[in-house]
Amino acid sequence: MAKMSSSKPSESLQFAVQVVQGRWFTVFASFLIMAGAGATYLFGVYSKQIKSTLGYDQSTLNLLGFFKDLGANVGVLSGLIGEVTPTWFVLLVGSAMNFTGYFMIWLAVTGKIAKPKVWQMCMYICIGANSQNFANTGALVTCVKNFPESRGVMLGLLKGFTGLSGAMFNQIYLAVYGNDSKSLVLLIAWLPAALSVVFVYTIRPMKVVRQPNELRVFYHFLYISIALALFLMVMTIMQKQIAFSQAAYAGSVAVVCVFLFLPLGIAIREELLLWNLKKQPVDPPTEVAVQKPVATEQPKTEKAEKTETPCFAEICNKPPRGEDYTILQALLSVDMLILFIATLCGLGSSLTAVDNLGQIGESLGYPTKTISSFVSLVSIWNYFGRVFSGFVSESLLVKWKMPRPLMMTLVLLLSSVGHLLIAFPAPGSVYVASVIIGFSFGAQLPLLFAIISELFGLKYYSTLFNCGQLASPLGSYILNVKVTGMLYDREALKDLARKGMTRSSVKELICIGSRCYRLSFSILAAVTFFGALVSLVLVIRTREFYKSDIYKKFREESEDL
Repeated sequence: MAKMSSSKPSESLQFAVQVVQGRWFTVFASFLIMAGAGATYLFGVYSKQIKSTLGYDQSTLNLLGFFKDLGANVGVLSGLIGEVTPTWFVLLVGSAMNFTGYFMIWLAVTGKIAKPKVWQMCMYICIGANSQNFANTGALVTCVKNFPESRGVMLGLLKGFTGLSGAMFNQIYLAVYGNDSKSLVLLIAWLPAALSVVFVYTIRPMKVVRQPNELRVFYHFLYISIALALFLMVMTIMQKQIAFSQAAYAGSVAVVCVFLFLPLGIAIREELLLWNLKKQPVDPPTEVAVQKPVATEQPKTEKAEKTETPCFAEICNKPPRGEDYTILQALLSVDMLILFIATLCGLGSSLTAVDNLGQIGESLGYPTKTISSFVSLVSIWNYFGRVFSGFVSESLLVKWKMPRPLMMTLVLLLSSVGHLLIAFPAPGSVYVASVIIGFSFGAQLPLLFAIISELFGLKYYSTLFNCGQLASPLGSYILNVKVTGMLYDREALKDLARKGMTRSSVKELICIGSRCYRLSFSILAAVTFFGALVSLVLVIRTREFYKSDIYKKFREESEDL
């Protein structure tokens, strides 16, 4: 009797170890880490505090926004570190960078340190934002390698949770700190860092195993995330209509936490099925005589020839699409150049719109709480764009062989409509524009990451997907700092001149009226439309590749349960 009772706890412990070490727990842990990796999307909420407390004009604030985008999108360092170090090291480095960067910004905004120079603030926000690339490399790349046949779905879900993080952080900071946007900077300093430290050893690459119900499990994760997104959207709308107390915000956060931990239940359920499958008696194997093929020398000579190929010849002699490219082969290919231009136009314009959302609302006379609602709407529809592009593009690819770049073309066309709604605002149009820009912005990233993995292989994916988004900060710098910021300041100076004032007579340069962003967002709409035309070239170039069975080699290399 004692023996039985002691074996049950032992069995429970073994099962608990299997759950924590399993692929599905890695997915759950990755969801939480990615849910904390979207702090850059909250810049529109706390940028007003930076502008007012440090006395910046719009061009300086947009320069700060550029360095945020630069840090968030230049992930080559994290990719190269990920190639040569274990996943836990990548996550720990990201955690340290996140806390250091945002904590220094919080100290500056609250006046706890002397006013930093502009270059120091740019450095702080760049370091803090760059930490999300380490989360991407640690969690996202690992999950794509663990589930290569469901990469579109996986990318959509993981980047979807990142898209929701803005709305989740908004709820948490209102519950913990009240309506104090300075404290939001402190929250995004410690919470994402803590999540990475907690799950640092659970996320790692594993041998690919084909599970028959794999896609069904991902749909269960999708339903939970959709319910979370809808809840956040309802809360955002209600909080605009009704004055919530801090306790009510705390109740909202409690529901968000329940939704975030529901995927753990699915992970335990799937591991329990695998546990029971292992315990079933296995039929004795039937003896089958297998004749080993006679080894030929041909593969060796091929291998020898391959190693003797000069470096520059290897770069020019690119493998077929879908095979493993080297880093230089991929970066110097025409396909990557087309993706670079489309990303520069599309993500550069979207980032500019998201970063200026606070000032757009202010220029059109919206109160602070409403501006916060715009940011939440962008965050929530950012999520819908990510899961939509991930799941729908995967479904269309598998069923109809529709090239994934075609989805990118359609998304960029939609994005240009959102920019026009801000350029020529009507009553309530900013709400619609927030939804469109959030959706199209979210949809672009999973498509970009999936296209790179499909065209150039998974061998150097952690570096290549980080290189692929380098165009984003460059587009943000040109369109945000050099176009939008300068045109905004020009309109604001015209306002001061009409009042008989000069720049030195005011601390903060503010423009009020619909003309403040008219020209700049008309330019953004035109640039995004050009990006859509460029991505259409990639559709034509890759249509034959997408008609083939692009996942065939992963099915051959994986193990069946």
